Amino acid sequence: MAKLAVIRTVTGVMYRKCVKPLLFLSPPDKVHSDTIAAGLFFQRSALVRRLIRVCWAYPSTPALRQQLNGISYPNPVGLSAGFDKNVEVVPLMKSIGFGFMEAGTVTHQVSHGNPRPWFHRLPKSQSLAVHSGLANHGMAVIAKRIATYSAATFDQFTLNLSVAHSNVSSVRTERAAIDDCMSGVLAAAKLESVGMITINISCPNTYDGAPFTNPAALEKLLKKLDAAKISQPVFLKMPVSLGWDEFDAILQVAAAHSVSGVTIANLAKSRQQIIQAGDNLPDNVKGGFSGGPTAALSNDLIARTRRKYKTRFTIIGVGGIFTADDAYTKIRLGANLVALITGLIYVGPQLVGQINQGLDERLRRDGFASIADAVGVDIDDAV
Repeated sequence: MAKLAVIRTVTGVMYRKCVKPLLFLSPPDKVHSDTIAAGLFFQRSALVRRLIRVCWAYPSTPALRQQLNGISYPNPVGLSAGFDKNVEVVPLMKSIGFGFMEAGTVTHQVSHGNPRPWFHRLPKSQSLAVHSGLANHGMAVIAKRIATYSAATFDQFTLNLSVAHSNVSSVRTERAAIDDCMSGVLAAAKLESVGMITINISCPNTYDGAPFTNPAALEKLLKKLDAAKISQPVFLKMPVSLGWDEFDAILQVAAAHSVSGVTIANLAKSRQQIIQAGDNLPDNVKGGFSGGPTAALSNDLIARTRRKYKTRFTIIGVGGIFTADDAYTKIRLGANLVALITGLIYVGPQLVGQINQGLDERLRRDGFASIADAVGVDIDDAV
């Protein structure tokens, strides 16, 4: 165990000193595409997958395991949606050491997304400006791809498929958005390998905004969800840039329907923190902001949600996770699980194992037998 911790540490130093500077010489869109292509190549080899797992992943321990909504999680750290948009590198993500992954967001119809570039690096803020616009191959293609994975791929590894209404001009009305979104959800629900479904109601980069952050529209969508009687647990991907009253209005609707959990939260909209950090942010760069700018907002909403709704929702905490302490903070404020992307970009793929190791150590240090015992212990101290 100690030797593997050293390997993870050395990998992190090498990534920070050598790999990341080279990657950052190329546009982030190209790095993302090349990373997916490399992942597709390397994950074909069982030997490579095993080597990656041995070097980077932290073994599951009793303290890290949880049973939530009928799903067993070997550890609480997941990949957030937006990296594997087309569900292409599932075996690789498992090998890296994630306990689950949220893939997509996938839409019923093919969505080409917004004009490129989709990404803009903001290193001083440890953030990315993201403006992809739900680009994906469409549910029909992606469903066939998911079906090609072996059942063993999903042994102790849950695929959480993020679904939204299609970002296309033909989906113009509220009714069309509801019908289109439900078509995607129902198609996802038919896939045996999909263990949970997240409805992304908060993507800030679509032509019509985020219609389902309107409680009235969300009510209509969730009534259809109730009627569908989907077997998988369904989560909502929540916005991060709403005030508590508006955020809570969405939660109140969700609590009245067959929603098992909420992911808190999506991309930030305000440019203030980016500018204060000294990052160069040209006016023509569009999109929401990942990573650092979302951390405090996410933590506040996690704590408020846990305080008011107790155990009604399973909470996945997302936003600004670069260390084990960042993840532990979210758990102590009320998150049952955490998920990340931006941390991989700035810290490296060994980060997943380092966070799980750090969580295991912190739980033992603080006298907790499991993650479940630590969830929400700091909500009374939160504002």
